[in-house]
Amino acid sequence: MQPIKETAANVAASAKSGMDKTKATVQEKMERVTAHNPTEKEMATERKEEKIHRAELSKQEAREQNAAARMAANTGGSYSYTAAGPTGQATGAHQMSALPGHGTGAPAGAHGTEGTVNSHPIGTATGTGRPTTAHNTHVGGSAGTGL
Repeated sequence: MQPIKETAANVAASAKSGMDKTKATVQEKMERVTAHNPTEKEMATERKEEKIHRAELSKQEAREQNAAARMAANTGGSYSYTAAGPTGQATGAHQMSALPGHGTGAPAGAHGTEGTVNSHPIGTATGTGRPTTAHNTHVGGSAGTGL
């Protein structure tokens, strides 16, 4: 399973790199069209080359990190795969979500926990007095009358 995850993350990193390179090329063309002198055109080309270099570097860093993640997984550790380079982190005891209590391993359905909101099943307490969540005027009427 780990080689599939690594391959998928590497493909995503390559795709992201390709999109970044294309974006840099399009931006350079727009800047060259709006440039008023040769110096501005040269600066646009240099910015494009820098962005392409950064995109390629980010892709290589992502590939290296994904290889490290595979090695960590093979040795019993846990690690996240990435398409964005060196932003992945080991998945240890840190909270995985920005939502309070989400992703921390706390039991689901804890009532009265400070900083959380209780949820309700879909379709109940909608305030419509009907058992459904939407008001459909075509439901419950005579056939063919549209009521």
